[in-house]
Amino acid sequence: MTRAPRVVKAHAYGNDFLLLDAGAAPADLAAAAQALCHRHLGIGADGLIVFEIGPGSATMRLWNADGSPSELSGNGLRCLAALVAREQRLEPGATVTVATDAGPKTLEVLRSDGASYEFLAQMGQPTDLQQAQIDVNGERVTATVLGMGNPQCVVLGPLPSPERFAALGPALSTHPRFPAGTNVEFAEVEAPERVRIVIWERGVGPTSSSGTGTAASAVAAIAHGGAARRLTVVAPGGSQTVEWTATGVSLTGWATVLMDGVWTAGLPSAEGSMRRSTQ
Repeated sequence: MTRAPRVVKAHAYGNDFLLLDAGAAPADLAAAAQALCHRHLGIGADGLIVFEIGPGSATMRLWNADGSPSELSGNGLRCLAALVAREQRLEPGATVTVATDAGPKTLEVLRSDGASYEFLAQMGQPTDLQQAQIDVNGERVTATVLGMGNPQCVVLGPLPSPERFAALGPALSTHPRFPAGTNVEFAEVEAPERVRIVIWERGVGPTSSSGTGTAASAVAAIAHGGAARRLTVVAPGGSQTVEWTATGVSLTGWATVLMDGVWTAGLPSAEGSMRRSTQ
């Protein structure tokens, strides 16, 4: 009899992830992500992280809720680090190094409170930072385009109405300029040390928070919006601190391990997915 796989659920400011041990992962991880992350028929999450853990370290691969792969999630990275810290009883000052598709990322444990952990994560330098004029939905939008381990498109200015956000977010996320899709943030610089954002995440839709999106919004605000090098970024789910220096972008925030259980419904097999695709 096949043992039901262990699944851990964690979140960072409401941006939630399911963590699945690589040893129990099926061949068809895209289908597994869709099944596990489904809000009504599954456990529910914004993404699935397949992981392996070592002493003070881990590896991660990420799939969005729609089954598409992603290079990195700053909040997902922190969720996995929280699991490592919890299982290995790491104290403040300890570090967790996570191997990702966007390269290794190091997180320092700052504080803990029960199942919640605050980390200082080193996110690296932004790449391909530029301003772009993008024609979308019949208008021309000025955006800051960059890589933060994954593709990001940040529109600076007053936050859009819910209707405009719902129209412009997905249109930019799937715009032909971004062949692999992009995460989209709308960012308003309220003061040099404070930026407020809303997020349309590639492969997910609206999310309450995004670690890489928070970092990208800060970089855009610093480069093109007159913001300070160290600032607070406020998303619907809460605030994180970003600092951009000569050594890279650091991101400070919390993650909480919510649940540690088993998935009893059976994970999709590659054969099952093949049968569904040919029907």
